[in-house]
Amino acid sequence: MSWCIAVDIGGTFTDFYAVEPSTGRAHVFKRPSTPHDPSEALIDGLRETAETYGIPLDQVEALAHGTTVATNTLIQRRGAPVALITTEGFRDLLEIGRQIRPHVYDLQIDQPEPLVPRKWRLDQPERIGGKGEIVRALDKVALRALCQKIKGSDRQAVAVCFLFSFFNPKHEQQAAKIIEEELPDLAKSISCQVQPEFREYERLSTTVLNAYLQPAVGDYMDKLQSKAKELVGTARISICQSSGGLMSVEEATDFPVRTALSGPAAGAMGASAVAKQSGLRNVITLDMGGTSADVALIKDAQPAISYNRDVAGFPVRLPSIDINTVGAGGGSIAWIDSDGLLKVGPQSAGAVPGPACYSKGGTEATVSDANLFLGRLPIGGLLGGSMAMDRDKAAKAIEKLAQELGLSTERTAFGILEIVNANMVRALRAVSVERGYDPRDFALMPFGGAGALHATDVAVELGMKTVLIPKHPGILCAQGLLDAPLAKDFVATLRLPLSEENLGSIEEKAKALKASAADWLLANDVPENSQSLNLTADLRYKGQNFELSISLGEVDTQLPPLAEIRSRFYQAHEVAYGYSTEDDQLEVVNIRIHAKGQILPQIAVPELAANADIAAAQRGTIAIWYSHEEPTEAPIYWRDDLGAGAVITGAARFEQLDSTSIVPPNSRTTVDPYGNLIVEILS
Repeated sequence: MSWCIAVDIGGTFTDFYAVEPSTGRAHVFKRPSTPHDPSEALIDGLRETAETYGIPLDQVEALAHGTTVATNTLIQRRGAPVALITTEGFRDLLEIGRQIRPHVYDLQIDQPEPLVPRKWRLDQPERIGGKGEIVRALDKVALRALCQKIKGSDRQAVAVCFLFSFFNPKHEQQAAKIIEEELPDLAKSISCQVQPEFREYERLSTTVLNAYLQPAVGDYMDKLQSKAKELVGTARISICQSSGGLMSVEEATDFPVRTALSGPAAGAMGASAVAKQSGLRNVITLDMGGTSADVALIKDAQPAISYNRDVAGFPVRLPSIDINTVGAGGGSIAWIDSDGLLKVGPQSAGAVPGPACYSKGGTEATVSDANLFLGRLPIGGLLGGSMAMDRDKAAKAIEKLAQELGLSTERTAFGILEIVNANMVRALRAVSVERGYDPRDFALMPFGGAGALHATDVAVELGMKTVLIPKHPGILCAQGLLDAPLAKDFVATLRLPLSEENLGSIEEKAKALKASAADWLLANDVPENSQSLNLTADLRYKGQNFELSISLGEVDTQLPPLAEIRSRFYQAHEVAYGYSTEDDQLEVVNIRIHAKGQILPQIAVPELAANADIAAAQRGTIAIWYSHEEPTEAPIYWRDDLGAGAVITGAARFEQLDSTSIVPPNSRTTVDPYGNLIVEILS
């Protein structure tokens, strides 16, 4: 028998999900994260998981990992010193950008400082024209001189991005060869390898970010691989990308920018699997952890994909799950601004020192302190009681704010929850209403350690009537890693009118991308019967600034008729912008192939035994504050003891190892065949 283990490292906890694929037998485990060295929590947690559940580590065949190393490196600006080599006359593009203010109405906030100082943004005599023609040959002598300037400096990485290299990569390929000869010890990031795609500034920024991250992420991957191999031997190690697919450790080392949203993307993949399982295929996710909350819209069990993202203020042009993040987590700190108003976040107590109730040195009131004080978290502690919680310390921290505000401790604690909920409601509106979707047409799916504590309050604010709480909400990001396929995206820029005479050119480019995708699938030992190649086109009206990605189906089939492609674009444009017109010319900007294949074993998901009796699962009662006026007495249930078909009407608290869930008095909760809780808001 064999096992697959998934590990997701968050700001406060590191989560483990171990499953025996042939039987579906699964175990969950959580331990505090180790911010000073994330691999420490991963390796220690693997040992602890194996010891707790008797899992032979030599029988682990796959280890999947969601990582925050790239994200934290960008946020903390601890990446490598980079030298940028770009086309002569364009070295300041990195700083000029799009000339868009980060906050239109705040004149005090500037763009983040460029990751490469001007001294190390180096001009290179060469020029590729707008149709891919060579206007000026690469000056190889000048390039070698630049390499000598870099050699002996403090630069640890080199980024290369030439004008129009997405049409013709010849000069970048020549430069890469010379740089490898002259600077063999430095990390190298070449734009035609990172993302050969139209839009110069975003391509440049993405390439620089990749170079900036390569040494830090590379060191982490080396450490991870060597330490993990000691425990799990020859197990296949895979890393989650921002797009929700997996990649090898080697690819993560070469292209670390693809992991910038690794953890949240894994959560969206897990949510997609649960959505399919439950039959509620249209959901909006709420992944609330210790430091932030991530939300995403999933329609027909497929998460939306975005190709333009900002990470830590820097634009990234890569496919990623369309996730909106706010600083709203269990560790978010409550504070009083200079205007005398109560605020929550984005500062977080994190894992160390943590909320005041963790008794690890934290003294400031956090969301977790408010939840504990108001009866929403078990006083007996988290992680099944193994992590103690101190209600008195939580009360003391909240009292300091209450005295300054002139309010009761209870009103202040409830105010903390109201504010953090409002922050999350805004984030949900951004991925639904602002994308043309009505949130009332979706179910809300909370997960993360704190998501199920706040979900029903958030749902009520948005008029949503159904909340779907997964069986293991606290570790769904880890669980999602085992549902994710190995995946890679291939792109080619066309910039052609969408017309009958140009369909041949589109098909020709698609065949070239298909060949590259097929080679990649073969190199990664993806079984032929699990391979999938999906073609999309980025379309827009001629003269429009931005494109919409339109699915064109499987690569092996013929392109849809021209009228069908246009119709799909009009429908997508109507949803995104509220209108469309059939009179204007359409343009194909890019075509993409999303290649994927299942490399992890298919997991048999067992159903729960039917048992409508809820009495055996009850563990007493608790006074829970659902409003700031007075508490409501609610039963406590140990969730693992509830059978399929159980129905709970009214207020309740559900406890389990990885999370705690709260449902209000005006609700009916049903346990579905797979252990998910379906919560109906009755009024």
